[in-house]
Amino acid sequence: MSRWKILLVSGLLACNACELGTSGPDLHIISHVFDFSQGDYGWVGDFSEYPVGDSIAYKLVFKHDQLPSNLGMGKGLMLSGTNYSDDLFMFVKKKITGLMPATEYQIGFEIEFATNAPKNSVGVGGSPGESVYLKAGASAVEPGKVAANGYYEMNIDKGNQLSGGKDMILVGNIASPSPSSEYNVVDRSNSVSFKTTTNSEGELWLIVGTDSGFEGTTTLYYTKIGVVFSLTN
Repeated sequence: MSRWKILLVSGLLACNACELGTSGPDLHIISHVFDFSQGDYGWVGDFSEYPVGDSIAYKLVFKHDQLPSNLGMGKGLMLSGTNYSDDLFMFVKKKITGLMPATEYQIGFEIEFATNAPKNSVGVGGSPGESVYLKAGASAVEPGKVAANGYYEMNIDKGNQLSGGKDMILVGNIASPSPSSEYNVVDRSNSVSFKTTTNSEGELWLIVGTDSGFEGTTTLYYTKIGVVFSLTN
């Protein structure tokens, strides 16, 4: 059973942004589910891996926006960009507080999003679906872009395209299960363990993003993000 289904069974999706804290001698779990149909809940978006000053040329857009019409009512976190650099990274992030300070946690992710990238499709540089890699992670420092030699790079280790890094792991790609270019809602969860350590204030920054090898325009709508924190010992 996927973590998303576990969260559904537990009733956490009954509200738009829920938090459950459970503690005991053998169990320390905190779960958050963010349903973006009504609000952004403090998540913000940004972009990296492109030349400084080229945000307009790359058509970079982030906003809490209405979903495509075929999906009905509701909103999501919309990210859109054109990958001229063959390496564009589009991401959303949010700070989580109330965790134990300087403590290692294992994190499970469940990410629901709307995509119009057909499965088994072909594009310039790679597939618009299978060559756009979805990653998730967390860091004790705020993730962000930094300018270096005229180029924006990330200040955390996200890895590169198909490979994950210390601060983010690969959770799949953005290909729709349909061969159609119509938007479909899909979900992905991490199948490998991800661990990180909070800062001295018990804080972590969550980050979810796409690392693209497709040299075209990608437009995604994140509709729900669920995370489960558990102590590693």
